[in-house]
Amino acid sequence: MIRLNVFIEVSDANRTEAVKAAKELVAASLKDKGCIAYDLFESATRKNVLMICETWDNAANLDTHSNSSHFTTLVPKIQSLGTMKLEQFEF
Repeated sequence: MIRLNVFIEVSDANRTEAVKAAKELVAASLKDKGCIAYDLFESATRKNVLMICETWDNAANLDTHSNSSHFTTLVPKIQSLGTMKLEQFEF
């Protein structure tokens, strides 16, 4: 399995739009083949930090997800609203 933790730092001005786009990404991604979990978290201590935590059953399904229309549309939108950092783990 593959776990991705995607940290998103946003300004106050972009926070609402970033959350909206992230929630749209989560809803669409949960329907992708091989998606075990896909969640959006908001930091309780830093209002400007969000995290998407996703778990995939294998690399092939993650690759398919990464090329999906919702991913290729929404991820660049989120990137334009904040700074993203990715951590990837295999287990």
